[in-house]
Amino acid sequence: MVERKKQMSRDRVSRLINWGHWFAFFNGLLAMIVGSRYLSSVGYPETWYGWIYLTVSTIGQFSFLAFIAYLICLFPLTLILPYSKILRGIAAVIATLSLCILLYDTIVYADYGMHLSPFAFDLAWADLNALLHGTSYIVTPLAIIAIELTAANFLWKRIEKIQKLNLGNKVITLVGICFVSSHLIHIWADAADMTEITRFDEAYPLSYPATARSFMESHGIDGSPMGNNANDTTSVLSYPLQPLFCQADTQTNVLMITIDSLRADMVDSKTMPFFHQYMENNQSFTQHYSGGNQFKTGMFSLLYGLQGSYGDARIFNSTSPVLTKSFQQAGYQLGLFIPETNRKLGSAQAMFNDFTPIVAKETNGSADADLHTVAHFKQWHSVQNKPWFALLNLKAPENFDTPVGFLGIETVKANVNLHPAQKVLFNQYRQSLYFIDNQLEAILANIPQDTLVVITGVNGKIFTSNNDEALRNLSPESVKVPLVIHWPNAIAAKVKYRTSHYGIVPTLMTHVLGCTNNTTDYSAGRSLLQPSKETWIYIGDSRIFAIYQQTEVTVIDRHGKYRIYDANYEHRLGKKMSAPELIQVMRESRRLYNH
Repeated sequence: MVERKKQMSRDRVSRLINWGHWFAFFNGLLAMIVGSRYLSSVGYPETWYGWIYLTVSTIGQFSFLAFIAYLICLFPLTLILPYSKILRGIAAVIATLSLCILLYDTIVYADYGMHLSPFAFDLAWADLNALLHGTSYIVTPLAIIAIELTAANFLWKRIEKIQKLNLGNKVITLVGICFVSSHLIHIWADAADMTEITRFDEAYPLSYPATARSFMESHGIDGSPMGNNANDTTSVLSYPLQPLFCQADTQTNVLMITIDSLRADMVDSKTMPFFHQYMENNQSFTQHYSGGNQFKTGMFSLLYGLQGSYGDARIFNSTSPVLTKSFQQAGYQLGLFIPETNRKLGSAQAMFNDFTPIVAKETNGSADADLHTVAHFKQWHSVQNKPWFALLNLKAPENFDTPVGFLGIETVKANVNLHPAQKVLFNQYRQSLYFIDNQLEAILANIPQDTLVVITGVNGKIFTSNNDEALRNLSPESVKVPLVIHWPNAIAAKVKYRTSHYGIVPTLMTHVLGCTNNTTDYSAGRSLLQPSKETWIYIGDSRIFAIYQQTEVTVIDRHGKYRIYDANYEHRLGKKMSAPELIQVMRESRRLYNH
């Protein structure tokens, strides 16, 4: 009798486990239906192999999530409470909660471009009324739990019939093949830089597809970066939002000089005497910020006027900035004078497409390349007989470089808080800036006064030779840069309100090209000639970025982890983020996407 009871108990548990597996599979199918909402944000595949990958990835990922939820939540309860009525009710509630969380995640992802995390949850909770419309947030859970209870009872009553069909192994095999195949396909796509596939990397929650690098490292092979496989959501991005209407009364020549790694706090009368005096004699913006801490994001924000979060979008591999396109359509000659490595560094492949490039070799270093860049520009400028727009990029400060035989300035005492190695870099950096100052003087010597001149830093600089440390650092030293504009026939002025690279494109489009569009049609910024209404500045890319607010700086990584510092980036603050402003930031990062 005892043995019979034990056997009956084992049979009951076995039946419940079989039922649980099929219930999990059913919820995997429901999760796929709910998960299809992610595709409205990232766009649908455009090729047959993209559809194949998306299909196997969707089946594998959501089936895996459903099984994990069963294993963690239901399987232990099956052993503790082997009573079908209780278990079916609990399972329906758990499944409903899981699907509601998934549905909420699709809403958050569509609005902010990120999945639920402590940061995203805090942000979404503060913006709950805007995210949840009408009474759907009440009706939907009721509909889901009704479906779950019906499915749980249906499967329980027919579990024996389902088992007799011997479909279990076939389903497991199918899901397993899809799961493994999606990772193998992604390894190939990562190695081949197939953005049609890799652009779905972060579309689904808790998705960590294998990469070529991770695969090789797991097999003892030294993996190296295989290209930029960042999330790509271009098929639903509109740039510009509306056709542009531009009609300039006159055609003013424009010279834009961009200097890599030019810190605002290092420009003084001793280190850069010519540039310092030039700032005093023209319009100087004393609180100006780049859009990033490296060349890619800084130059992207400078020429496109958009946040670095858009930089990975495929549309910018074929769509040049509206700024350069508009100059070209207005009949300007466009010249680009740039070191060879920077010519290849643009995060957007079409960033320089409208220019006629004249590239300087860097065989003997970046300072020597800058000398050639200046010489190339002088030669080009001397033969121009039409209106022109020139972009001249200098790089020496990025590498603390000066030419062989260069006679610089005397060293000075560095800040006592710097480490010994940083003190050496500090003075070497000053030598590099002094060299750049000489080049600025040589460039501007023969530029007519009726030329509009813009001089700024692409990004800032911290005193380190560690590239990883420089990439992660978003302090004012890395992002605060000088900006000087020489307007023909204008008097000197100092602008003390905060400005950023995002405002340069709207300023030139409005005041030089005579464009009448609202600046939000093509940029994240407003004209530099009036204070911006926004009390924040987005600095960085989609992987790690900082939100510079009036009294604090919030640094956020792609996983939603955030840290808050004071306005000087000196002390980490143990406080919650300021949700209203960050909601505006996330709105701006999704504004150009169609939903």
